[in-house]
Amino acid sequence: MILTVTPNPSLDRTYEVPALARGEVLRATADRMDPGGKGVNVSRAVAAAGHRTVAVMPLGGPAGAVVTALLGEEGIPVAGVPVLGHTRSNISVAEPDGTLTKINAAGPELSASESEALLETVRVHAADASWIACCGSLPRGLPPEWYAELVARAHRAGTRVALDTSGPALTAALAARPDVVKPNAGELAEATGRPLMTVGDAVAAARELCDRGARAVLASLGADGQLLVGASGVLHGSARTEVVRSNVGAGDASLAGFLGSGGEGPGALAAALAHGAAAVRLPGSVMPSPGDLDPAAVTTTTGIPYDRPLTEPVPSPSRPRPGGASATEPRDE
Repeated sequence: MILTVTPNPSLDRTYEVPALARGEVLRATADRMDPGGKGVNVSRAVAAAGHRTVAVMPLGGPAGAVVTALLGEEGIPVAGVPVLGHTRSNISVAEPDGTLTKINAAGPELSASESEALLETVRVHAADASWIACCGSLPRGLPPEWYAELVARAHRAGTRVALDTSGPALTAALAARPDVVKPNAGELAEATGRPLMTVGDAVAAARELCDRGARAVLASLGADGQLLVGASGVLHGSARTEVVRSNVGAGDASLAGFLGSGGEGPGALAAALAHGAAAVRLPGSVMPSPGDLDPAAVTTTTGIPYDRPLTEPVPSPSRPRPGGASATEPRDE
């Protein structure tokens, strides 16, 4: 069973429009409503693949009730922690060329007792989990060290932890030795203060995160594929994707594929790539099922193209501000 933890879940509404025109009245050609948050999406992708999952999250207000109901319709058990604040609602506007405009609300502020209740709920369910996937931004009220505390408690319970977050929450958690961290290129550059101009630069940055405590790094390089860096070496992989409909949740689907395939080695990397590529071909934050996957489009190799320039280089990263918000733009979550 894969347990997911989403400290700042959401109710996501996605509208497809012919074009986004500022100041105009737009008519959507399609719309949908999904339970949101990175950990929630991982649970949805795990369930779509036929694996067991439980989703842990704080929930409050009408949107929280809808999130629970929508996950129930997908057969996903929710271990909700009641909070006084209201679960946030996010809006995405998708254009035909794949451009996505997102408006993400801040979400509730959690109290110290609500924070502890969330950690305790994770502990209760950790005994049955092969992996705990801790995903997304931390809501107001939780310090950057919150994920580090969760990783430490999970390891004491004998459970492996995958961490997908950014900024101070990521860097603070490294000393707790998460079993895998999943940054994108911008987050990898920010966490290390390194410019990423080539695949080799990304490998060096991932190795630095390993030196600082991460046992493995699954790094997404966008159009340049993914890297898996750890004690056993370096793997690089890519997947052909000819049509991009929505990239919402693609990284979460990728992490679900990785963990569902064991969370290590070339097979898990290939599954991550196949799930991520399938997700971008689907509307909104729909998670792929096995029938959506195209394993033949995936390649993995130990022959790393170190000198290959990145399609989207990160020339001027900034390290996270200690104890505060990220110095770079907020991530999609």
